[in-house]
Amino acid sequence: MNLSLQDPFSVAKEFPETLTTTLDYGHSVCIQFSKQGDYLASGLSDGSLVIYDMLSHGVIAHITRDCHVRPITAITWSRCGRYILTSSQDWYVKLWDLSRIVGNEYGSPAPVIRSIKFDGPIWSASMHPENPYLFVASLFEDSPVSVDLSDASSPRVVRLRTRPLENEDREAESGEEEEEGGGRFRASKRRKVNEKHVTLVTTFSPEGEFIFAGTSKGWLNIFRTSDLKLVYSVKLANSNIKNISIPTNGRKLALNFSDRIIRQIDLPDIVNDSNAKEWEFEVDHKYQDVVNRLQWNSISFNHNADFLIASTHGQSSHDLYLWETSMGSLVKILEGSNEELIDVKWNYHRCKIGSIGLDSGSIYIWSVQFPQKWSALAPDFVEVEENIDYVEKEDEFDILDESELNKMRMEEEDVEVDVTTMELTDARGFEIVPDSFVIPIDYQKDLFD
Repeated sequence: MNLSLQDPFSVAKEFPETLTTTLDYGHSVCIQFSKQGDYLASGLSDGSLVIYDMLSHGVIAHITRDCHVRPITAITWSRCGRYILTSSQDWYVKLWDLSRIVGNEYGSPAPVIRSIKFDGPIWSASMHPENPYLFVASLFEDSPVSVDLSDASSPRVVRLRTRPLENEDREAESGEEEEEGGGRFRASKRRKVNEKHVTLVTTFSPEGEFIFAGTSKGWLNIFRTSDLKLVYSVKLANSNIKNISIPTNGRKLALNFSDRIIRQIDLPDIVNDSNAKEWEFEVDHKYQDVVNRLQWNSISFNHNADFLIASTHGQSSHDLYLWETSMGSLVKILEGSNEELIDVKWNYHRCKIGSIGLDSGSIYIWSVQFPQKWSALAPDFVEVEENIDYVEKEDEFDILDESELNKMRMEEEDVEVDVTTMELTDARGFEIVPDSFVIPIDYQKDLFD
């Protein structure tokens, strides 16, 4: 009933601005909302995984079986909401099937259905939007990889190149000259430079056709997912690319650099790479704090890229900065936490923002608070701010005869009401998916035993 009293059209708020909830269960280091916004996955510092229900903000699962043994570095949900991909500092990437978490005991099926170990810690890992068994990962001091886990016995691992496309072309042109004079010295020097050039972050495009990779030299490399060929490279700065954010509509791109500047780019039409040479990645807006010169820990778009949010780095900074992307202006500073915030994510469907406190590991949730409107229950319901003397109408309590009542009923029955056809979108334009995955819960089990 309380949901019926909330009128989402009573205030023109398109972004959360009030800290409403704090979730304290374990020391969280990484969070991610599900695609439908119903659940929140939290990776803890001990390597376990916690699932929250965003309607009640309660813990519905704490997965401790087959979990990581070191802090989780990245979490990605599948589009259907059934699978979760996690990467960790323990060198493992694991794929979880949430349909197997009931009981979470050794008598039940294992929640981890795929697992692969690399030769070092993983910076980040991102699942393909359509295929939960395909992911890309950036490794510590190593080349990024694309991994296909369809075959559990022999996963297919392909290493992606870090060198930009322009560098390879120049090396091919000057190869003969290097062999004739001092080839060994020059080649070894070039390899030494390339060893320092590493990929720090990787992610898929919204539909999964391309892979975006950011390097430590400020290069953005774009690979074609079908054959993992590098089709485009562009240098946007001389510093590390820390984060890449792409909204669900795929119209914009935000890059967080270590030079304290967030660069926003209007993405060209990248449906196919037939015109890759004509792509232009020009910086549309730059976001920075010119007064305090703050570093940014994490960035995130909302669903239609109208707003961009970032968490700040520093013990004295406890806020989230929110910009409007069309003009590049700062519209709000979200306050309320008493510690530095690290990972920040946007829940599109429920219009919520989540972030993590660095010291406590608590999860802070900012929401839009709608005032209760009793008039939403009935069109003729009138709200008054103070008691008034009601004057009844002349015919308000008149007794109607049977013929007039039948006439009124006939007029009401003439209106055709379609109760079988379901709406495809809600009031904000989100697609309504009735068959979204629901995590099974054992209500008889005490989670805190």
